[in-house]
Amino acid sequence: MLQFSLWQKILIWSVCALGILFALPNAFYTRVEIKNDIAEALSKGLQISSDDITNSKKWPSFLPSNLVNLGLDLRGGAHLLAEVKVEDVYAQRLDAMWQEVRDILRAERNDIGTIRRQGGRDDQLRVKISKIAGMDKAISAVETLARPVASLSGVGSKDIEVSSDQEILIIEFSEAEKLALNTRTMEQSLEIIRRRVDEVGTREPTIQKQGERRILIQVPGIGSASELKTLIGTTAKLGFYKVIRQTSNANELGNARTQTLPARDEEGVFYVLDKTAVVTGEELVDAQPSFNQNGQPSVSFRFNPGGARKFGNYTSDNVGSLFAIVLDNEVISAPQIREAITGGSGQITGNFSVQESSDLSILLRAGALPAPMRFEEERTIGPELGQDSIDAGKIACMIAFAAILIFMFLSYGLFGLFANIALIINVSLLFGLLSIIGATLTLPGIAGIVLTVGMAVDANVLIFERIKEELKVAKTPYRAIELGYERAFSAILDANITTFIAALILFLMGSGPVRGFSITLGLGIITSVFTAIYVTRLLIAVWFDWQRPKKIIV
Repeated sequence: MLQFSLWQKILIWSVCALGILFALPNAFYTRVEIKNDIAEALSKGLQISSDDITNSKKWPSFLPSNLVNLGLDLRGGAHLLAEVKVEDVYAQRLDAMWQEVRDILRAERNDIGTIRRQGGRDDQLRVKISKIAGMDKAISAVETLARPVASLSGVGSKDIEVSSDQEILIIEFSEAEKLALNTRTMEQSLEIIRRRVDEVGTREPTIQKQGERRILIQVPGIGSASELKTLIGTTAKLGFYKVIRQTSNANELGNARTQTLPARDEEGVFYVLDKTAVVTGEELVDAQPSFNQNGQPSVSFRFNPGGARKFGNYTSDNVGSLFAIVLDNEVISAPQIREAITGGSGQITGNFSVQESSDLSILLRAGALPAPMRFEEERTIGPELGQDSIDAGKIACMIAFAAILIFMFLSYGLFGLFANIALIINVSLLFGLLSIIGATLTLPGIAGIVLTVGMAVDANVLIFERIKEELKVAKTPYRAIELGYERAFSAILDANITTFIAALILFLMGSGPVRGFSITLGLGIITSVFTAIYVTRLLIAVWFDWQRPKKIIV
């Protein structure tokens, strides 16, 4: 057990050296963070001052720059609690169904007469028919559009219900479809928020569902809750619409088939558009910041095959007409179709800055939020509170660390000193691993590190106590050390495996701070076993080969 080949020694010391190397940036956190932020800004094409470039050079480029991300409770940031207005999805879906309903009713015109869409509740599509005697025929025709509900809870149910109120045909979603829509809306909102927040470079946000319609959003490092709301609350709802006419009257009322929207960059200019989009942003597969032929910032986009086909067909049939690009109920551009665009790609131009085109492309890639959100709670956690937490965590770690170092040295002398060296390497390895995987450190995570520090010496205590027992039965020092490691190994392995299983369950079942605790605990167990079984033993083996003691005191 005390014999190590050359390659084993090189491997163990190499692992320790790499762990210390990757943990090193955390000792110069602010300096490395500035370098990383500037590198990210340069990658986005933003302008950087000479002072910023000088500051970025304070950390050598040949050294690792991965950091342990600080959580909301350590760094400060923004906290939001949002309620998703799932009812708005019903209106959007029913509005999208209108074209299909209109086409199928027009095919039955001889029996039902003329049709006209009526206003009313948002969760209903109401259609007036001129021949009341044909209502049953109209209901039967529309019912052919019904599809099975795509959820386990809605097995056997249809997605729409069709009824009548005198001459009004009423189409609405079934309860099973509403439940499925609510579930899909929440899942889509969670995913879109996560993609938006992650893509702009924030570190490990907490985004989770609370209750049936609420989403908790916590993002470390954001300066204010309003900044986070601007990012998340922007729906980036993109659509391409047929232009009926241009007007200067903001109050010009359309009908059930049209809408009047303002031009984004032209004061006093409004457009009357068809209410149903030719192509929507949901059919986008990519959007990237670019520059148009005049060198102005713009956004290049590309549709999926279905969107490309619709886009190509419409532009082919409407050469010479205006085509409105609408973003969040504003016409950002209304170019004339000069020729058919059949490649499925195009460019959005407007009075964008470079940063605005970059932000818009991010929002479009992430997709539109399926429903608006109402922010019920918002807080900005200042860095002062985070700094207090960091200081308290540092003090706790230092006290625990110092107490263990003193205890081990007083209890086991030279062997305790070896255990202390291994403990320092253990903590370095832990921070190195946390940096490599980009983990987020929170207050519970610090608690996991403090617990790891305590557990790290537990294996050494078992080994040293076993060595003491072997020395009492007159074993030679060499044999006593060997037997101490051999006979303590199974107990060390069993104890750490059971704790690791508990940490794994916490990681799989928990979220947020609980996961932070489980990550530091789980990684701490791995580094503790490695340092106790290999690092401490290697230190003892090197010392033993050098001194060749006839007697040892543990």
